[in-house]
Amino acid sequence: MAKKIDGVIEAVRYKNGQIIMARIYEKRGATFSDRIMVDRKVLLERIQKGLQYVTGSREELLASTFSTGKSVLLVKSNDREFLATRDSATHDELEGVPVF
Repeated sequence: MAKKIDGVIEAVRYKNGQIIMARIYEKRGATFSDRIMVDRKVLLERIQKGLQYVTGSREELLASTFSTGKSVLLVKSNDREFLATRDSATHDELEGVPVF
């Protein structure tokens, strides 16, 4: 069975190797929300609470259908936390996610 997805990260904005803002869709029951803009702190708190986010994009004209990519991980290194799609990250890095 596929792991439950709580949200999809569509695009991000970086500053000095750290995500400062993300454009996401959140799971709301059987469907997804409209686009939501969240800052790094909010996204980090949600992932720390155990919510499952993946990278991806909405399929055009198909409502809550997404092309999903990799899972977003919380990587801890040297007393710092990073949002990344690979375990060996040294800064915030979501592979394949466009910058806006």
